[in-house]
Amino acid sequence: MAKIHKAVFPVAGLGTRFLPATKASPKEMLPIVDKPLIQYAAEEAEAAGVDQLVFITGRHKRSIEDHFDKAFELEVELAEAGKETLLKVVRNVLSERTSCTYVRQAEALGLGHAVLCAKPVVGNEAFAVLLADDLIRADEKGVVEQMAEVHARYGCSVLSVQEVPREETHKYGIVEVESGADGELRVVSIVEKPAPEDAPSNLAVVGRYLLTPAIFDKLESTGTGAGGEIQLTDAISALLADEPVIAHPFQGKRYDCGSKLGYLEATVEFGLDHPELGERFAAYLRDFVAQQ
Repeated sequence: MAKIHKAVFPVAGLGTRFLPATKASPKEMLPIVDKPLIQYAAEEAEAAGVDQLVFITGRHKRSIEDHFDKAFELEVELAEAGKETLLKVVRNVLSERTSCTYVRQAEALGLGHAVLCAKPVVGNEAFAVLLADDLIRADEKGVVEQMAEVHARYGCSVLSVQEVPREETHKYGIVEVESGADGELRVVSIVEKPAPEDAPSNLAVVGRYLLTPAIFDKLESTGTGAGGEIQLTDAISALLADEPVIAHPFQGKRYDCGSKLGYLEATVEFGLDHPELGERFAAYLRDFVAQQ
């Protein structure tokens, strides 16, 4: 199977859980130490061989475009000041082989609609979808790379999944699975945000999808679902009638940076591992706890 060249980043959401911080700045630009969430997601896609990033944007999202654009004045100032390390950081936000495309989502009609907005750019090839506020740290291969390997083996759509507490199924798309011939988890059904008593399992789909282009036809024929939005989950459910979909229990640790607690957890853990700050930050935390 061909490798995955394109990744879609739905970034048009309002980020209301982080107001007022997200009143004028996208939630995807919230920093984890010194790097915004959207850059972590872009780097994960690049590591999997993706070379075209497709951002589905909305109003007040211009800072995302600016972040991935060349900052001429800043680069000149850093060069003249002899700040070569910072200059390298600014110039290497993305690799030279990677291009960015921005598509405006005029109305906030849900994740499914955001993915559908990418159809003219993606065309007739498989593609990844990354939700930047699901920050996932993997020791070796990133989640997109893991999913790409599964797709290369089976040629179908792949969903990243993890077990969640039964009482939290109402926050996620939940899948029912069965084991395939090779031990892979074949999706039997998928439902959006079921109540705990109605959930077919506690296996939740989280912020990474690898989808075949057949999903676009399903999205175009999918009506509004939960919340009056076009749900990607509903389109995946319809896709199951035509082709297999595999659930991939990814290797890595997920931080739900769409929630304040998850964001703080990521900030602390990434701060502890930061090459410049880690030791001093750890010492500060030890002192802080000892004083309580």
